[in-house]
Amino acid sequence: MPELDKQNGTTLGRLLGRGSVGHAEEESGGRMRATIRIPVDELVFEPRVLVLPHGGDLELELINDDMNTHCAVLPSNGDSQFIWLVNHSRGKAHLNLDGPGYYWYASRTGNDEGRGLTGAIVVSGEVPDEAKLDRPPQPRP
Repeated sequence: MPELDKQNGTTLGRLLGRGSVGHAEEESGGRMRATIRIPVDELVFEPRVLVLPHGGDLELELINDDMNTHCAVLPSNGDSQFIWLVNHSRGKAHLNLDGPGYYWYASRTGNDEGRGLTGAIVVSGEVPDEAKLDRPPQPRP
């Protein structure tokens, strides 16, 4: 996705290194659903960046295909959620991300080669006028 690597775009493609970009599927009623995997011996979440078309409720399934134990500390309005993923296991989280922006998540189990598994959920949409910064207009993609 070229919009991930330009000024005033979603620069997460550069920050998270290599990896794919996934998109949540929207169900009737606006609820979204997505799956994140931890591939064998790669120490990454895949996709590394998950894009939501708008804020709201997300059912996220995490699958640990690796032979090591990992976890996921996930953002959600009100409080973070924690899912423990022993090797070859799966878990589901129900998240609410109501505003546009970047939401980081990670596995903090062990050291995972120095930085842990890191990913981001990008919620698309415009910020309400009352939340916008008072600055000159910026170029938009």
